[in-house]
Amino acid sequence: MKLITAVVRPHKVDEVKEALRKVGVKGITVTEVKGFGRQGGHAETYRGAEYKVEFMPKAKLEVLADAADTEAITAAIRSAAVTGQIGDGKIWVTDVDAVIRIRTGEQDREAL
Repeated sequence: MKLITAVVRPHKVDEVKEALRKVGVKGITVTEVKGFGRQGGHAETYRGAEYKVEFMPKAKLEVLADAADTEAITAAIRSAAVTGQIGDGKIWVTDVDAVIRIRTGEQDREAL
């Protein structure tokens, strides 16, 4: 079992969601987050005063999946989220020891 986590631009969430549906993903968790990386934020002007926005709005997506599906899921996320510019985001994959569906008590693969 794997937990696939991606941080992407907020306006790309719908495209990523559709791409994940096409590869058979049945559920995702999306959280609004802020962060910075190489782009380091940007300067904005408000009422004539310039200020620096260091933390950029992003969307964090989490998908629990069978290990065999990891490559297809990460490829779908990348293809849907890419703009080719700094700040497109990151994808990382971590091992999951156990998954339990609360409602039924099903575990691991059956709980997905």
